[in-house]
Amino acid sequence: MTDRRRRVCAGLATVLSWGSLAAAEVPATPTFTRDIAPIFQSKCEACHRPDSIAPMSLRTYAEARPWARSIRTRVEARQMPPWHIDKTVGIQAFKYDRSLNDDQIATILRWVDQGAAQGDPKDMPAPLAWPTEQQWTYAEILGQKEPDLIVRSTPWTQKAGGQDTWWTPIVDTGLTEPRWVRAIEVRPGTVKGRKVTHHANADILQHDPDAPAAVMTPGRFSEWAVGKGVEYMRSDTGLLMLPGSKIAWDIHYSNGGEDVTDVIEMGVYFYPKGQRPKYRQHLVRMGKQGPLALDIPPNTVNLTETYFPLRQAARLESFQPHMHLRGKAMSLEAILPNGQNVVLSHVAEFNFMWHLAYTYADDAAPLLPKGTVVKIKAWHDNTAANKANPDPNVWVGYGGRTVDEMAHAWVNVTYLTDEEYAAEVEARRAQLGRASQQ
Repeated sequence: MTDRRRRVCAGLATVLSWGSLAAAEVPATPTFTRDIAPIFQSKCEACHRPDSIAPMSLRTYAEARPWARSIRTRVEARQMPPWHIDKTVGIQAFKYDRSLNDDQIATILRWVDQGAAQGDPKDMPAPLAWPTEQQWTYAEILGQKEPDLIVRSTPWTQKAGGQDTWWTPIVDTGLTEPRWVRAIEVRPGTVKGRKVTHHANADILQHDPDAPAAVMTPGRFSEWAVGKGVEYMRSDTGLLMLPGSKIAWDIHYSNGGEDVTDVIEMGVYFYPKGQRPKYRQHLVRMGKQGPLALDIPPNTVNLTETYFPLRQAARLESFQPHMHLRGKAMSLEAILPNGQNVVLSHVAEFNFMWHLAYTYADDAAPLLPKGTVVKIKAWHDNTAANKANPDPNVWVGYGGRTVDEMAHAWVNVTYLTDEEYAAEVEARRAQLGRASQQ
């Protein structure tokens, strides 16, 4: 049985998204092999496997059993798997949704409470074949051995015990002709590099007279951070790289306890030569920025709002909040030309340790008419109640250090002509009409 829930997304004509959760019955006596292992494979093993970023592997019963109580605590609090979207408001249909539904949570809690039984080994699902941490994820998916283009930063050595460092080299892409991009992967060049790289931003520098006025130059192209490393465009949508373009890196290195020399690698996958996607996508920074952008008093919870007018109709493909240690919550909203304010997504429990991009499902990505104003609301908790707060008794302003603050979102935007917007709205209406009849 499928539970379908309509939610208002956006658009002068109301655009609805559908979310569905499996409503399978929670087993009376769950076992690891029959009930828990399939959940861990689909939601946890991406990180919780040998030689990955998680502190322990959950691939086998022997590996998972010692952590049963800890798993229960984190799952019940919805801290794991990391997914900070508020499930009570806004769009709920996402690609790559790593969250657990209510039945999965109940199954895990019941399994632990009843003694975390192993079950019949014959019920154990076949192990998943995961790529190594230094394997290009999309190469095999796209039928290639490696990306079409690999752009590397210049090397940096982060010394043991060294202070945080921002490494900002600019490198040529080597392109001699325009190419359309369908996927991007960014990663540290070595496993040790992952231990000292907090994040790596890649901005593209290129002369682009056709870019919408709302898109700043340089423009963000992609990034690597814990929880994010891949950009994959929907069908018939792409980013444009121009000849003579450069990549401006902004890499944050931290102390890893030993000397580590590393580079950041960006793998780019192109559409075939001569193939031009119908739509062009832009990664747009929306929100507060600059030296005077934030002024957060001590011992307060602070709200800021920023407005981003759409001079063209647009489809929003994804939403990625960015704040630092005092970040509490962020919402993505739309003020429509008729004055209606619609909450598109709300991240209720922001966590600086996870930089998650929430990619909307193709049939749920909000369609916004020209003249819409996108609103970013950001809450910062500069009180002692915030356990991540390094010092609630100081004023906090905007800055790149972890102890400073930011309040912006990265939003993938596909700009549309008025005719394309009307066609997209009509197609969405037709799809929703078919779904309502099922």
